[in-house]
Amino acid sequence: MRICTVVGARPQFIKAAVVSRALRSAGVQEAIVHTGQHYDAAMSRIFFEELEIPEPHIDLGVGSGSHAVQTGEMMIRLEAFLSDEPRYDLVLVYGDTNSTLAAALVAAKLNLPLAHIEAGLRSFNRTMPEEVNRIVTDRLSDLLFCPSRLAADNLRREGIAEGVFVTGDVMYDAVLHFRARATERYSLESLVPFDSGAYYLATIHRAENTEYPDRLAKLLVLFGALDRPVVWPVHPRTTRRMEQLGFTFPSNVHPLEPKGYLEMLVLLSGARRVLTDSGGLQKEAYWLERPCVTLRAETEWTETLERGWNRVADVDPNRILTALRSEPEGPTLPVYGDGRASERIAATLAGAGGE
Repeated sequence: MRICTVVGARPQFIKAAVVSRALRSAGVQEAIVHTGQHYDAAMSRIFFEELEIPEPHIDLGVGSGSHAVQTGEMMIRLEAFLSDEPRYDLVLVYGDTNSTLAAALVAAKLNLPLAHIEAGLRSFNRTMPEEVNRIVTDRLSDLLFCPSRLAADNLRREGIAEGVFVTGDVMYDAVLHFRARATERYSLESLVPFDSGAYYLATIHRAENTEYPDRLAKLLVLFGALDRPVVWPVHPRTTRRMEQLGFTFPSNVHPLEPKGYLEMLVLLSGARRVLTDSGGLQKEAYWLERPCVTLRAETEWTETLERGWNRVADVDPNRILTALRSEPEGPTLPVYGDGRASERIAATLAGAGGE
């Protein structure tokens, strides 16, 4: 069984760390293709090093660009790579990025079977590029690995029932596997000058918040009015946008360079609350029992809303402040599996190679 795994962005590297390890244990041969969607060392190289991900077979070096330019260039370079290589048995993709969409379309054009990890997620907001990417990828996939029962139900309502597997969430596998390593390698005091529980942790990177000056300005004003310091590892896209707009950080905001996965686990564990537009951080906050405020109008991770561990507030100051003052209504629920999703996926893929 020979698999070509296509990754390109920070969340995909984290998922690949645990899935690639499981594939090796299952005897599956894997070649990792890095599209170059995230090319900053702090958003790419550090993850391969600290999470011990196998070196990419090739880096396509696409870099940034508009959605059409980036996706099109990825397709051109990936098609050339797959056409030159001995035929792979399957293409494996993660999540909802342009790298995911490009690989799905190329696999379909080359008649290669496609497997999608994190299938079935829906925000029901077609203005999000990620929503379009995940819908198209699910339609083209032969094997669909869902992180929860709700994700599988979404597919069923769309008429997709064949090849659907509810495996649990591979990012939960990653949290369980790497959290001890994170605390062994990094102390909180080595990362920020604040005690545990004394700060909020924030991340902002989605286009809906960074590309609209009024939304970004609202968040900056709100952060400046909060009752605790705000630790903010700043995404390169957000940094560039703030520089373009001439925006500055409020005095109580503690900006940081982008952090690796292990450092983020430590920062998250020490935070009083989380404010984010990141899907991955919403889940990690849920698993580490850090109450979260989602700075979007909706979330595809609706299970995290159970019992008030995550509250959707968009960029409305009143809703955000109310959410920050609210306490969860009970313990978190085991809705994303038992930490063995990667093993289930690897076993299914190894079995598919024997059919």
